[in-house]
Amino acid sequence: MDTSKREIAATAARLVVEEGMEYGPAKRRALRELGLPARTALPHNDDIEAEVRDYIALFCADTQPQELKALRLLALEWMERMAAFRPHLGGAVWHGTATRLSDIYIQLFCDDCKSAEIALIDHHVDYEPRMVAGFHGEQVEALSVHAMSRLLGEEIGVHLLVYDLDDLRGALKPDGQGRTPRGDLAALRRLIEKDTI
Repeated sequence: MDTSKREIAATAARLVVEEGMEYGPAKRRALRELGLPARTALPHNDDIEAEVRDYIALFCADTQPQELKALRLLALEWMERMAAFRPHLGGAVWHGTATRLSDIYIQLFCDDCKSAEIALIDHHVDYEPRMVAGFHGEQVEALSVHAMSRLLGEEIGVHLLVYDLDDLRGALKPDGQGRTPRGDLAALRRLIEKDTI
């Protein structure tokens, strides 16, 4: 990785950890903060994630593990609540790089794409529907809620991304680093148990 990409990755990582930004916006803001031209080549997300891990190890090692556990427990609550829709946890909470500023991203794989929304309505859950980029870059519906984390004492954004059941097959293919990009309820429970030991 060349020097400018390394600087962008390090600056973006700081923005991700300190401000809870997503990787894409953090990279673009890092460009501006560093005064680099808009056409400067950007680092890959894997490079950002490596810098995020380094930043957490250096500056947040005393607080991040407890924050991550609190987020994983909140994700578990929501996955149990939405168990009928084959929930899978992804993003920073799954990969272990989340802090209290991170949102939770849960993918739902539904027989009927409106059924998850109907379930939220039936349980009187306030949510905001919107369209976001899915795991293959396609537009998918996200049902976003604010959920209270008792352990953190604050509200956390929980985003339920609604996919068709057929999308589940491709969802579990390993990423570029050979990791499982998301996990189901059983996998999340194993992560939580491992963190507790």
